[in-house]
Amino acid sequence: MSNERDILDLKAKNEKAELGGGAQAIEKQHSKGKLTARERVNLLLDRDSFEEIDKLRTHSCSDFGMEKKKFYGDGMISGYGTIHGRLVFVYSFDFTVIGGTLSKTVGEKVAKIMEMAAKVGAPVIGINDSGGARIQEGVDALAGYTHIFIKNILYSGVIPQISAIVGPCAGGAVYSPALTDFIFMVRKTAYMFLTGPKVVEEVTHEKVTDEELGGADVHGKKSGVTHFTCDTEQELFEGIRTLVGFIPQNNTEDSPVTPCDDDPSRICRELNSIIPDNPNKPYDMKQVIKDVVDNGIFFEVQKDWAQNIIVGFSRMNGKSVGIVANQPKVMAGVLDSNSSVKGARFVRFCDAFNIPVITFEDVPGFLPGTAQEFAGVIDHGAKLLYAYGEATVPKITVITRKAYGGAYCVMNSKQLRGDIIYAWPSAEIAVMGAEGASKIVFAKEIAEAEDKEKMLAEKVKDYKERFANPYVATDKGFIDGIIEPEVTRFKVIKALEMLKNKRETNPPKKHGNIPL
Repeated sequence: MSNERDILDLKAKNEKAELGGGAQAIEKQHSKGKLTARERVNLLLDRDSFEEIDKLRTHSCSDFGMEKKKFYGDGMISGYGTIHGRLVFVYSFDFTVIGGTLSKTVGEKVAKIMEMAAKVGAPVIGINDSGGARIQEGVDALAGYTHIFIKNILYSGVIPQISAIVGPCAGGAVYSPALTDFIFMVRKTAYMFLTGPKVVEEVTHEKVTDEELGGADVHGKKSGVTHFTCDTEQELFEGIRTLVGFIPQNNTEDSPVTPCDDDPSRICRELNSIIPDNPNKPYDMKQVIKDVVDNGIFFEVQKDWAQNIIVGFSRMNGKSVGIVANQPKVMAGVLDSNSSVKGARFVRFCDAFNIPVITFEDVPGFLPGTAQEFAGVIDHGAKLLYAYGEATVPKITVITRKAYGGAYCVMNSKQLRGDIIYAWPSAEIAVMGAEGASKIVFAKEIAEAEDKEKMLAEKVKDYKERFANPYVATDKGFIDGIIEPEVTRFKVIKALEMLKNKRETNPPKKHGNIPL
């Protein structure tokens, strides 16, 4: 009989834990258009795959009457399950319990989950909806945050780390998501900032709302803090599931391969006419990407920020790849501070997790001007240079049109250990544009000519023939092949197959000093 009582007692405790802060608190959460922590976990993971850890754990604080406010789980749901049948670990802040605040216990629960994830080599996903540090616990709560931060740091590049922001995330709480690989935010209910609107108004006299200060669109379009912005929580969790499908479980695995029903030899005839006759006229590089990759599927990262560069995941003959591309439709595809940082971070993630990088290049250079120089474009551009040069994964570049100056060097050139560099016949590879270069190189002849415009046109033509074309670079071995645009898919897939056993290492060191 005692055994039956024990079982009934356990069932009662489990049922109580699953109610979080209680039915009234759950109803309040729903009234805000938000899901509960447990609903979120179940939406993220495969059906019935979740196994909870520390379900009945409680806090140990007795100050300020906290001994009377104990809930099983202590405002944090944590455990493991599967996404597409692959193991992942997850923790989810429960706002119905003491506002989802972080206690010493919660910090320990998160750290435990991260340690388990690192031990078995599986991604970890954090779902953030929290009122911040639990004030009643003082420094213990702060230590709880720092306990999480150090795990984020130590396991960076070891296991993929993903953050979902579905509610408030303020103060020190923002640093754990910022240390992870990807951040997803939902509009209207989620926000991130170091100091809230009241403090901002007090210190700077600026009046601003939560949404204006740290909403999903602010971080998706202006700051670049978040990588994916979603309209609903359902869309957000579906996005995480999609992302997980592109990335390996850990840094020792190769990028995932799935069955491919898109012919590797498929000809992309429309690419033969996508480059305009006028070199100053834009075209959509996303169309190039979608024509080349498997079934036109491209999962873009940070699509609303620094749109002059495109980054994201696709598959080539079933193999997951990272795509980096200049976008001629935005600012002519120039590199600037933000696009350099965006590209560098993405390349480093791909390199850390053995995902080949394919670069589509059409870049007229770095954006000139005092604003960029004062913003440190030198350092930021060097980040992209460093990321490409440091990367040892297979690296393939396709130069579609312009490849000028330092930007040519930065975008995975042969001297940056680019493995295969292809160029379309439309490629222009030079220190700068033909007209600008001609005005400098042939300044005297142009100045002395009776018909200066005619002389300039002749010199521009001469310069293009002698320097600004792919054949000169090919002759020097800087380009591995000039290809017809329509066979780009086939050529890239063949190169990836050739490079699948690539082995390249960097000199032994503790770590490099990337120009941060």
